Amino acid sequence: MDAKGRVSLPASLRGELQGQSDLPPILTNLVDCKAVGVFSHDRWIEIEQRLANMSQMQPEIQSVQRMLVSGAVECPIDGQGRVLIPPHLREHASLSREVTIAGVGRRIEIWDRAGFDEELSHIRESGPDVARVAAELGL
Repeated sequence: MDAKGRVSLPASLRGELQGQSDLPPILTNLVDCKAVGVFSHDRWIEIEQRLANMSQMQPEIQSVQRMLVSGAVECPIDGQGRVLIPPHLREHASLSREVTIAGVGRRIEIWDRAGFDEELSHIRESGPDVARVAAELGL
């Protein structure tokens, strides 16, 4: 990440985002980890619609909405393949100069490199539990 908060997305991930929508991707806080989520514009609309159709009376759903939707911002990809991560998202993810960009299913995650390494370490430590869940999912 440069001093202005710009991150260069790998060409393969950038191509996927741009192939899914002509509109700029959406960056937001992730609820389940200290990372920034990057979604194609079309995928983001699906997420917002699903949230809007859920019971607004449940505090947990309100919390998810506050975390995801309030932090969401369009972030166009510039001519050099970079996105500008706004300060509030950099703060949420504790991003420093060294970041890791990971394609995770239908989203891209931007992590502080040390935080991502720590997360992978925790996953490895809980290997049997992860393996059990993967087996239950038929993976």
